[in-house]
Amino acid sequence: MTSSYIGIGDIAIEDIFKWVTSKPKIVIASTIVCRFMDDIVSSEFEQEREHIVPLLECYMREYDISKEEAIQELQKGVTEAWKNINEECLKPIKVPVMVLMRIVNMARFIDVMYKDEDCYTHAKEKMKECIKLCLSIRCQ
Repeated sequence: MTSSYIGIGDIAIEDIFKWVTSKPKIVIASTIVCRFMDDIVSSEFEQEREHIVPLLECYMREYDISKEEAIQELQKGVTEAWKNINEECLKPIKVPVMVLMRIVNMARFIDVMYKDEDCYTHAKEKMKECIKLCLSIRCQ
């Protein structure tokens, strides 16, 4: 997220980088959206690769709950994170809206990528169609 500010010109002053690296609530919330949504849809694939233990698996072990219950808890976390993102966008803060929109758009992108399946790792037809749609709207 921080590196996305490099290309926005004069708005990306040192204060913006200090702000984003101070871990404001909106940044934490957007990373939760990313991590939780990714893990909900890709935990089985991650287990097959055996190089890391997915968050979902850790949560199940720590709280001694089923996979379905763990997924529900992570989905609650995603919902809470979206509430925090919305709250941070609604109250006045010191950073320009353009800076906040980078964070919001990243969370939106993650929501599309991991809504029902891992479209990042397995970019099949669904992701291709999303990209085509975005490009066709942008070009009109």
